[in-house]
This record gives sequence, C-alpha cells and structure tokens, in this order.
Amino acid sequence: QAMTSIDFHFNTPHRLEYACRLSRKILNAGQAQVETPLVVYCSDRARLDEFDDLLWSLWPEEFVPHAHISLPEAAESPIVLMDEDVKLASHTLLINLDDAPPPFFARFVRLFEIVSLDDVDRAHARDRFAFYRDRGYAINNFDLSKKS
Repeated sequence: QAMTSIDFHFNTPHRLEYACRLSRKILNAGQAQVETPLVVYCSDRARLDEFDDLLWSLWPEEFVPHAHISLPEAAESPIVLMDEDVKLASHTLLINLDDAPPPFFARFVRLFEIVSLDDVDRAHARDRFAFYRDRGYAINNFDLSKKS
C-alpha cells in the first residue's frame, strides 16, 4: 500500500471548529460514506466530545451525521469519532485532533492535521510534523491565514 498522504492545515483561529468545517466539506463532497467513513480521532475523550457538540451546534438547521465508534449507529455513519484504535473495514480519511500522531495513522490513505494559533497546540504540531517528516512521509502545507 502507498504511504499515507498528510495535509497540515495551519493558522486556524479555532482547531475544533475548523475540524467541523473540514468534516462537513468532506461529507458534502461525497468523500465520507458509510462504507468509507471519515474518522476523527482524539485520545482525549473530553476534546472529542467537544468536537461532537460543535458538529451539532455550528449548523443547527443542518444534520451532519456522525457517531462515536462505540455506538450502534456508527455502523451507519459517514463520520466516525474514535478515542482509541478500532480496526475498520476501510481506512480512507483521518482527521487527527490529538496532540500526538495517531498510532494507527499509517493504515489510512490520507491524514489531516489541523493547527491553531495557540502556542501549545503549535508546539505539539511541530513535533508531529517532525515525526512524519523523519519517517519520509509527503506533507502538504495549507496556510489558512492566507485564505480570504
């Protein structure tokens, strides 16, 4: 299998809110399906729950279907939330909201890393960037401060 392609989206004011927007964009583009779900990972369950809540509240008039992997409805969801490694039938797109690289990221075709303006978040992101780079992964950088 080819090496995971890694996209770093940096300089966003709010990491979790941007992750919600990216998830919705991927879903609306038809890239997140029940058979090939978008996985959003964070080992910190509180942070993952905050992301979950934001997905509901950002677009109150719109349903962005998602479910935690532990729930029965995850089997029917195009967006799956995970706070631990669970093997899936398909490992396509992964958004990492953790401070460290997901231990299982290499199973995925594409990984999205989101970096806010927060100094602590940026420091963790630099470590993740170096981790991937030192292992020979191709990294694409997207500077969100340059977008209008």
